[in-house]
Amino acid sequence: MITINTHKAKTHLSHYLSLVQKGTVVIIAKHNLPVAELRPIQKLATHRAVGLCQEKFDIPKSFYKPLPKKIVDAFNKPQ
Repeated sequence: MITINTHKAKTHLSHYLSLVQKGTVVIIAKHNLPVAELRPIQKLATHRAVGLCQEKFDIPKSFYKPLPKKIVDAFNKPQ
């Protein structure tokens, strides 16, 4: 982990980003007080395919019927 001031971060941003890509954490300070931290982004989880669980759930046909007026009104005019 290294700490740099805002001027140095602005002037040499590309250099510090290359360090971050290699795993270094960079703390950016203003008037010697830490204000920000540059760190590598965590690897995102792999995307799941849509519909993997569709066979595990049974949606009744009534699910697609319009909601009763009382419920629709409750959404449109909350108290």
